Amino acid sequence: LHQARYEREKHLQRRPRNLATMPEVGILSQRAKNRPNPIGVTAVEIMDVGRDFLEVWGLDAIDGTPVLDIKPYYPHFDRVENPRVPEWVNRLMEGYF
Repeated sequence: LHQARYEREKHLQRRPRNLATMPEVGILSQRAKNRPNPIGVTAVEIMDVGRDFLEVWGLDAIDGTPVLDIKPYYPHFDRVENPRVPEWVNRLMEGYF
């Protein structure tokens, strides 16, 4: 994310993964790194807690990246069961993993 570049003319809409078989949709409906709101979210493992620090593992950031917020991970809230998604999302994810 720290290397993402945003150009208004190019990045507000695009085809997911630039695939011709996908519809052109807004960038906020995708997981692309080049976004008009370059804020990353990462779930991390807490390794140590001090009076004025948290040591974590798995943070997707480089040294000096500001941390804007820290929230607990609650599987009850942070995961959606049976979400409704556009049909193109299901097509995009077929055979993805």
